[in-house]
Amino acid sequence: MTSGRSPEKLPQGGGPPGTWPWLQGFTHWIGTWCFYVSYRLRVRHQERIPTTGPVVVVANHSAMVDGPLLYGLVGRRSSFLIKQEMFRGPLSWVLPRIGQLAVRRGEADRAPLLAAVRLLRHGGVVVLFPEGTRGEGDVASAQLGAAWLARAGEARMLPVAIRGTRRPPGSNRRFRPRVDVLIGEPFAVPPGKGRAVLVAATNEMRNRLAALVTELDRIRYLGRPGAARPEGA
Repeated sequence: MTSGRSPEKLPQGGGPPGTWPWLQGFTHWIGTWCFYVSYRLRVRHQERIPTTGPVVVVANHSAMVDGPLLYGLVGRRSSFLIKQEMFRGPLSWVLPRIGQLAVRRGEADRAPLLAAVRLLRHGGVVVLFPEGTRGEGDVASAQLGAAWLARAGEARMLPVAIRGTRRPPGSNRRFRPRVDVLIGEPFAVPPGKGRAVLVAATNEMRNRLAALVTELDRIRYLGRPGAARPEGA
């Protein structure tokens, strides 16, 4: 179906207007291997990531590094919805040129959302952390934004669980800590219009992501003989 598609052309290789494809490709290439040097990184079910077509990736959020980590692991060039406060200093120059979108929290700012929809309708990948801010890595506060983007962009949703990036309070800097990533199964937003459909899709996404985080905690716990309890930090 092509009706409703924006005639605006995106930069070659993907990304919203203002993206420098060569820089986006270079930083993505760096991201595909550099975290294997910094962490003992274990990625499970990476084959579940769709290789073509529009995808909205949703992940739990525990630490600042979660975004750059996913940027390399997704396997495709992707655009993140990032809080405006991050666009400062050198990042204010770099982030727009590698296809990232600034979002003003607490304000009615439709521009980045519409840019994300256009990207999805051109077969792109958009990544967001529905919790909004870094926390304990749970998914209790997931919002409707991911489901809205998936419906408007005719995209599938892909849940991703990340554990190990957050340093426990009071601990020293860790040398190559173990970081685990578990990719869930992609799924489509139910057909239909209205808030009820978005709520249903959001609940499904939240349940899938919560189950994924729980499963990853179990995997991590079983891999640590003598651990007192499953630990997701």
